[in-house]
Amino acid sequence: MFDLYIDQNSALCTLMVIDVNFDVVSVQGGSCMLTPELSYSNNQNLNIKIDTDYSSEMLMNLQNIRAYAAHADNQHLVPHAISRRELGANDVLIKIDYCGVCHTDIHFVKNHFGNTVYPIVPGHEIIGHVIAMGQQVTGFSVDETVGVGVIVDSCHQCSSCLQGHEQFCEQGMTTAYNSPDAHTGGVTYGGYSSHIVVDAKSVLKVSDKLDTHAAAPLLCAGITSFAPLNRYQVKKGDKVGIIGLGGLGHMGVKFAAAMGAHVVMITSSEKKGADAIRLGAHEVLLSTDQAAMQQQANSFDLLLNTIPVEHDFSCYLELLKINQTMVVVGLAAMKMHAAKLIFGQKRVAGSLIGGIEETQQMLDFCAEHNITADVELINIKDVNEAYQRIEQGDVMYRVVIDMATL
Repeated sequence: MFDLYIDQNSALCTLMVIDVNFDVVSVQGGSCMLTPELSYSNNQNLNIKIDTDYSSEMLMNLQNIRAYAAHADNQHLVPHAISRRELGANDVLIKIDYCGVCHTDIHFVKNHFGNTVYPIVPGHEIIGHVIAMGQQVTGFSVDETVGVGVIVDSCHQCSSCLQGHEQFCEQGMTTAYNSPDAHTGGVTYGGYSSHIVVDAKSVLKVSDKLDTHAAAPLLCAGITSFAPLNRYQVKKGDKVGIIGLGGLGHMGVKFAAAMGAHVVMITSSEKKGADAIRLGAHEVLLSTDQAAMQQQANSFDLLLNTIPVEHDFSCYLELLKINQTMVVVGLAAMKMHAAKLIFGQKRVAGSLIGGIEETQQMLDFCAEHNITADVELINIKDVNEAYQRIEQGDVMYRVVIDMATL
């Protein structure tokens, strides 16, 4: 029998030997974290959910969370300790199981955008399981597999947020790392860490139908590719071109094929053709083959441009039908001639990840169609080498860190 002291703000339960009944699995004494029922009274049996693998010692050590961080733009990621905020009434505490490595992580670690705050803990493709929840949180349960992507908070009140476009929050979305943190006054730290505390509004459900380690890149690469295909309502009979076969492009092929489109992989690398077909493309178009490009001119309903390096995209616009669109998701400088837009009334649009609701829609679509990323699972000590390989294009197609190796 145990006596329970419940701190509703931190959802912490301290166990001491006394004569009080409660309905849980075997507990080894000490202190445990839990999600208490919202209403209870003295001398009442408590029906609580508890994760006996994690103690209050760990909760107190939210001020000493293991992580990997870079301390300067010319330094490698190294072991580092960070602080996480106390669990609030609307928060979820997550034990991180896997974290994908995104090219954006590299950009921020190396300060390519000029706004990195060091030390930086990257990672916005997070898969883990719930350890504890604040008293106001509903819809999740302890040990449930969940995901956290780029967005960890927003104002929830502006027109963009109310429309489900938190990525365009007029107050500025709070991203998983290197973003001003309204809770702590510092900056956010990402998923290259053992635990994270996140507002429940930004926590996503991950189906047990999905391989969890291969699902991690869905939280960035997945939604980045899915969102434009979804918004432009790709359907059976559409001809969709995916430009570039990398982390984003390989997801674009899988999604477009699952939506019923005739999928053409457009690449400058002939050696990638066979793999594009394996991923679900129906044909491959070499952008360096001028005759082949001309033969397919004016035939595409949509183009998804995932190329992450500077290039001239004029030649791709010739592939589009009249009044159709090329959506750009690769973050790079681009060139074009206006005539390629004017003749044929072609359009070029951009797309940035997706809001929370659309990201959940993407995860549900993946569970329904058995879609995950093609990944390479690594030990966290190998992350610096992985960065080099990603920059050299030597990864097919995403790297995921096994956080059990932290």
